[in-house]
Amino acid sequence: MSPQDEAAFRDFVAAARPRLVRTAYLLCGDSHEAHDLVQVTLMRVHRRWRSIERADQPQAYARQVLVNLAASFWRRRLRAPLVALTALGERGEPDPTVAFADRAELWDAVMALPPRTRAVLVLRYFEDLSEADTAKALQCSVGSVKSQASRGIARLRSVLTEQREINSEWHQLPEVVS
Repeated sequence: MSPQDEAAFRDFVAAARPRLVRTAYLLCGDSHEAHDLVQVTLMRVHRRWRSIERADQPQAYARQVLVNLAASFWRRRLRAPLVALTALGERGEPDPTVAFADRAELWDAVMALPPRTRAVLVLRYFEDLSEADTAKALQCSVGSVKSQASRGIARLRSVLTEQREINSEWHQLPEVVS
């Protein structure tokens, strides 16, 4: 690779790495795995840098590689059981951990989604890609993106409602005094 290409690649890595790490983390849910996925992604981008750079698509190519690598991660990952967090304080005043618990509850619900649905939601709503760009990144139709997004959001609402109902019922149980 020429020195100019190396410099262009280094500039690309400096600019794209934070966003790729954030996207990888949202796709796989594990910080260490996210950094590993990004490292492998950047190695693959480096191998094809000249052709990617000529096409002016390094960001799109890197995102595509990252999504494909994350799909491989999902296939080998074992599911951990969901644990509901409570957000009720004992004193009746606002509990400072409520925001954390709500975020954790949402995160658990997102991680319970099928990998493809999770990828659609991350690319569509977090990365703010259009439906067409999301479809291109996932190599599927725009209609598939629309239906996956719709089903994913409906599933998130359902799971969050169920979790809140379970938490509410659990807090209403009488205490057992021995």
